[in-house]
Amino acid sequence: MPKPLLQDTALRYFLEVVRSGSATVASERLHVAASAVSRQIAALERTLGTTLFERHPRGMVPTQAGEILAGYAHRAGLEEERALEEIQALQGMRMGLVRIAASEAFANLFLPRLIVAFRQQHEGIVFELDAQPPAVVSAQVREGAVDIGLRFSQAPEADIEVQFSQPAPVLALMRPDHPLAGAAGIGLRAMSEHPLALPGPQTTLRQMIDAACARQQLRLRPALVSNNMSTLHSFAIEGGGLSVSSGVAVRQLRAEGRLAAVPVTDAGLDLRTLEVQTLAGRTLPRAVQAFLEHLKLQLPEVM
Repeated sequence: MPKPLLQDTALRYFLEVVRSGSATVASERLHVAASAVSRQIAALERTLGTTLFERHPRGMVPTQAGEILAGYAHRAGLEEERALEEIQALQGMRMGLVRIAASEAFANLFLPRLIVAFRQQHEGIVFELDAQPPAVVSAQVREGAVDIGLRFSQAPEADIEVQFSQPAPVLALMRPDHPLAGAAGIGLRAMSEHPLALPGPQTTLRQMIDAACARQQLRLRPALVSNNMSTLHSFAIEGGGLSVSSGVAVRQLRAEGRLAAVPVTDAGLDLRTLEVQTLAGRTLPRAVQAFLEHLKLQLPEVM
């Protein structure tokens, strides 16, 4: 591949078409004419001597060659960002950007507190924090859209390096004056006798609960289903009944005495792990690596 190609406009346009799946959408994001995007893609295909996209009525899908080029280009772009930051930071860690995608459990309270503490020592470091469902977190790490992913996981992910992991047991939440607040553990069948607030079926937590219920032929009838964790916590705090969570999401609420938490003891609810993810094979920028180490030191305390 000719070396100048890595800085070519054609490659930048190519990557935007890969991301958007459409030359028209890519042109809108790039603020150029759609015909200009199409010309650059065609020129890139001529240079490489291969087809980079399959053209369909509903959009453009990368061929195998296109996927190879996209993966290489993503990594080249990330390495360029890292090099520029390292050059800027030669006089000390005064500048840098840390991009994080995280499940809501981490994004609400835990990560903001860590970011504030980190910036007290490195005030020049800027953060971007995107709260996303677990699968999206890993996808953003894989695509190079973020530097660090923080999520709950039940299986290995391709092209992902796990920088830290630990078990993430499921907890039943309730008011401190609830009759079950002092229990050593509680099962789903006993929980079903109380009003329940549960997360939506797209979450790993709900999927584990549904699987455990299926094994026991137990049907839960939640009083409230919400994709917002704060809503579920408030249901329990206000005395509506029980909810469920990980330890990290309710650490502060428990410390303040607003919630009690009891381990849920059913088999299969111990299969989820907390993971800190980065892109496999990537050398992280200095600021990202520093925050990653800060994060890893704090995580053992939160579960």
